[in-house]
Amino acid sequence: MSPLMMVRRIGFYVVIAVLMAFFAIPMLWLASAPFDSKPGLGLRWPDWTLDNVKTTLEHPYALTSLWNSLVICVVATVITATFAALAAYALSRVRIPGRDLMLYVLLLLSSVVTGTAAMVPIFVMMFQLGLINSQFGTALVIAGGMLPAAIFILKDFVDSVPRSYEESARVFGASPFQVLTHVVLPVARPGIATILVWAFVNAWGNFLLPFLLIREVGKQPGAVLLRTLQDEGGSVNLTVIPVFSLLYSIPVVVLYVLVSKRYGFRFHGGIKS
Repeated sequence: MSPLMMVRRIGFYVVIAVLMAFFAIPMLWLASAPFDSKPGLGLRWPDWTLDNVKTTLEHPYALTSLWNSLVICVVATVITATFAALAAYALSRVRIPGRDLMLYVLLLLSSVVTGTAAMVPIFVMMFQLGLINSQFGTALVIAGGMLPAAIFILKDFVDSVPRSYEESARVFGASPFQVLTHVVLPVARPGIATILVWAFVNAWGNFLLPFLLIREVGKQPGAVLLRTLQDEGGSVNLTVIPVFSLLYSIPVVVLYVLVSKRYGFRFHGGIKS
């Protein structure tokens, strides 16, 4: 091996090590700080204790906010997956003039017109509908923002399902709804799994919409409560935040592991006719 190649290889491994440390250090802090009697912003070997866990569980809104997050995310995920599946099937099987252009326009608008830019009209609309402080209304808005991308991703999975499967089902008298639920969606299950996890993660980490649309502390999700975890002096409460952050990350990690083990993740269809 020439000196130049050796230098390049060493540089490559140094860059990889720096990147790994960049992502690993926050994870190590998240795993150790909740059990440190004197947690700080730096990474160190913890002085093990469970007092932080007890303090967090005694917080009046900690567990309630996690439940609120779960409710909002489940509702938003179910709405997104359901309507994305129906729309993707319709757009895949029905020849609509300008169909592909419509999909790209929806995807473009969902990316350009972000939640921040649309907050004023969304807030006015929700206020007029009487859905301020409504977890269902907040989940509905979150789902609406995720639908264009979900339809765009899921349509490719539906496109990969051979039409001969549907024709065989129709020969045996299956209705269009039965064809969708018993033929198309089972074959496109990896796509559904991808959309479920993607939608759940996006809804779980959404801060801006719940912050603006839910004003009651008892109804706010964990992403909003995390901002308010301060001590009596107004400083960041490092006793509660590490434990709450660890609890907050568990549902997403568990969902990812379960779905990844069962289906894996793909952003394209899996079979060809």
